[in-house]
Amino acid sequence: MDIRQVRVFVEIVRQGSFTKAAEQLHVAQPAVSMTVRGLEEELELTLFNRRDRKISLTAEGEVFLRHAEGILAGLKAAELEMAEIRGLIKGEVRVGIPPMMSTYFFPDIIYEFKRRYPQLNLSVNGEGAWRIQQMISRGEIDMGVITGKEIPDDLETRHFRREEVVVCVSREHRFAKRKSVTLEEFAGEPLIFFKEGYYLRELIGEVLKGTGQSPHVVFETNMFSLVKSLVQRGMGISTLLRMVVAGDEALSAVSLDPPLHIDLVIAWEKHAYLSRANRAFVDFLLERTKGYENRR
Repeated sequence: MDIRQVRVFVEIVRQGSFTKAAEQLHVAQPAVSMTVRGLEEELELTLFNRRDRKISLTAEGEVFLRHAEGILAGLKAAELEMAEIRGLIKGEVRVGIPPMMSTYFFPDIIYEFKRRYPQLNLSVNGEGAWRIQQMISRGEIDMGVITGKEIPDDLETRHFRREEVVVCVSREHRFAKRKSVTLEEFAGEPLIFFKEGYYLRELIGEVLKGTGQSPHVVFETNMFSLVKSLVQRGMGISTLLRMVVAGDEALSAVSLDPPLHIDLVIAWEKHAYLSRANRAFVDFLLERTKGYENRR
């Protein structure tokens, strides 16, 4: 068995297809098939079920996948650490940040980080918190910003900020001059929500269960800028982070009663090797947000 066989096997699982795996690996599809056939012959096991041009892992394949992913993760960690031991100053940080945070909080963080570490490459991927967790697990990014509730056991985290979830209304709405609104009052309004799978949607859905009311959702989207625009036009009301509404003269931010907050953490795969570049980013983020970690 060689590392090339392991990489091919894992890529097939990730892509769900021999053909797509070949495209990602920039090799011919027959070469991928031959590699898997050779691996199966060497192991004397069948790793894939092949039926009607569809593939799935056999029970033996599932077991081998766990080992294969561990082999590749260990190899990547070794390569990174050896590069740093050689004294290389160049590095890369691949971080996932939810769009709302990347627009209203992280631009200054990113700008100042690049000023301090101009030799480091910083790549930002904008996804929802759930998708970011998946990308970390798959090794597609090094770390990401997620919420601090129900964190998976396979992630290491550092808390850096607590943010209030507020009711977002137009300046003309009857709630606009209120200091707070109850969950029952909120649920009785036409609501503009993020699509299912986004953390704010799941959070609001969870807290509304206690009201006994079914929310009246008039529109769903995954674009927070569209949420703001439709709220401004009076189509309905929504919930956003206070930082998103602050400073917008066309909108008002009203607290919920009782108040609702989310804790934001930077997360990466537990027990994985964290490169110097990634450690520098984590340290810089905690330095710039010092004090927020205790505001719980």
